[in-house]
Amino acid sequence: MSSPTPPLTTTASGVLVVDKPSGWTSHQVVGRVRRLLGTRKVGHAGTLDPMATGVLIVGVNRATRLLGHLALHDKSYLATIRLGEATTTDDAEGESLGRTPAGPLDAATVASAMGPFRGDILQVPSAVSAIKVDGRRAYARVRAGEQVDLKARPVHVSRFDLLALRPVPGADLVDADVVVDCSSGTYVRALARDLGRALGVGGHLTALRRTRIGRYDLTGAIDVTCDDPPPLMPMADAAALSFPVVRLDEAEAVAVGYGRPLAREVPADPTALVGPTGDLLALYRPDDQGGSRPVAVLV
Repeated sequence: MSSPTPPLTTTASGVLVVDKPSGWTSHQVVGRVRRLLGTRKVGHAGTLDPMATGVLIVGVNRATRLLGHLALHDKSYLATIRLGEATTTDDAEGESLGRTPAGPLDAATVASAMGPFRGDILQVPSAVSAIKVDGRRAYARVRAGEQVDLKARPVHVSRFDLLALRPVPGADLVDADVVVDCSSGTYVRALARDLGRALGVGGHLTALRRTRIGRYDLTGAIDVTCDDPPPLMPMADAAALSFPVVRLDEAEAVAVGYGRPLAREVPADPTALVGPTGDLLALYRPDDQGGSRPVAVLV
């Protein structure tokens, strides 16, 4: 009798760009990658709600240390906003707060109302967001029956455009298909809520697809519902999509391995440092002495 095939164990480090399926939490995607690759050290950057689909960046092993930096990039979304009904969660998963006839709205009126939500704006996040309030997630407090009032935060929306306006069959509601380009920390659910309020009819999000985080997009994104272990993007390639890259000589690479400051100036905070063998060694930032110092050492 043959012995069972041992489970796959991945010791390599790298990044996956996952096309998150609808109905999955970001944590479930992480769990799936752990099982596919046989490693516990997996994390993700930029949470997506279960309803949402699209780009989710996943780091494996040492690449988990990159995730906090990757999540800070700007993002793009395709979304559908239902006008004429507000909900408790600002999306389709919440309870209705009532309807207001939205059938008379036309595309010109909706597009005009979107204008004030472009540029640098102050946005109040949805109460069911993952923002922590006194150490607990806002959504956990809401689900426990608490009243949560979050403060407005500055965000930047570089694009908020109407693609189509469609009547909802059998209801005096309309669906607005929109495209959003925005800074990290922007809530598209909050844009849906605030657009509905501006139009006087209420609004909530019914569909959301993230198409881009920085230079990571859906091209070649991984389907985690498949059973085959996905190939990892090398850390140096992932860093090159996100940061300026500086290549080091052997002596500099040794110093970086010990986390020492460098006399060499780097162009940005952070900058990716790549060794002579092509491996990503660290992220560094400029210092006030004309050199650079570590943000994260990855070897």
